[in-house]
Amino acid sequence: MQLTIAILGGDGIGPEVVEQSIKCLRSVEETFGHSFTFKKAPLGADALKKTGTPLPKKTLEICKASDAILFGALGAPEFDQNPKTEVWPEQGLLKLRQELELFANIRPVKVFPSLVKQSPIPKATVQGTDLVIYRELSAGIYYGEKFRNEETNSATDICTYSEKEISRITHLAFKAAKGRRKKVTLVDKANVLETSRLWRRVVQTIAQSYPEVTLNCMFVDNAAVQMILAPKQFDVILTDNMFGDILSDQGSVIAGSIGLLPSASIGVENAMFEPIHGSFSEAKGKNIANPVASILSVAMLLEHFKMKEESDAVVAAVLKSFSKKIVTPDIMGSSKYGTDYVGDFIADNIMELDGSFNINDENIGLGKSTII
Repeated sequence: MQLTIAILGGDGIGPEVVEQSIKCLRSVEETFGHSFTFKKAPLGADALKKTGTPLPKKTLEICKASDAILFGALGAPEFDQNPKTEVWPEQGLLKLRQELELFANIRPVKVFPSLVKQSPIPKATVQGTDLVIYRELSAGIYYGEKFRNEETNSATDICTYSEKEISRITHLAFKAAKGRRKKVTLVDKANVLETSRLWRRVVQTIAQSYPEVTLNCMFVDNAAVQMILAPKQFDVILTDNMFGDILSDQGSVIAGSIGLLPSASIGVENAMFEPIHGSFSEAKGKNIANPVASILSVAMLLEHFKMKEESDAVVAAVLKSFSKKIVTPDIMGSSKYGTDYVGDFIADNIMELDGSFNINDENIGLGKSTII
């Protein structure tokens, strides 16, 4: 298969972890006979400093012309710590999602048996956790009108959702649940928010078309607690933009490190793959950033294009790095291995899997949710 992949390293550790993902894609190329063309482009703080905008026109053109996008991370301290900033790096990502109509963010949360001790939550509670969060990505409070009144020193962010915006992500979540454990949990705040009440009405109506899937509704504050106390109760979590952003980061606590969780952002014609972690600017250039979330995002990319064996090979190489304890310092305590070494090890161990190989025990199940 031939693919053109836009590479948006972004800020902080973003370029470093994406570089390891490119190594893995090169290995997939060589092992399975594919051809990948990479086109790098700036996004975020780096682009803002150089061009005056966090999403340059050329970057958007490259993304639109590509089959997929591999993205790193956004954010820089000089913007994050200045509340008076008028333009910030994250605006580039929000605009990119909107321009490409990336309406569904899919974030699997899996506790790997070999890393279960990594979680700060008791083993009996987290062992066997395997859930996926379907987060609406193109509407809600992040995209609503914003007002700031300097005279009254007040600010307003408007949250708006339409039935169409809720419906399309809901259908994806229910279709994913049909191939998993047939359970969807809608997370909202319907006891307070009118937008959540609309979500509940729309989702309950759509649920009638999927009689084999059980729908539960849960307020977001309770969901946050339940994800820590009893995460195995969840299969597919369906929620809005802001709640999904927060809950998926909380999911990294269950897994044991935010450096382990990948994600896919899917639209009708475009798809972007990225780790859920931020730019972690303090670690930039120190060769300590965990590349696994970015590399597992590559597995999601391959699965999206129906390259199941290739995706499994990437996952298998990651699992081998865990079993050999070739990990970065955020995993298993102290480690002598850096970002580059871990990336090299995983890339070097991507190979065709023979029929006797089985990764079911630690299969992260990425293929259950990305293809639409």
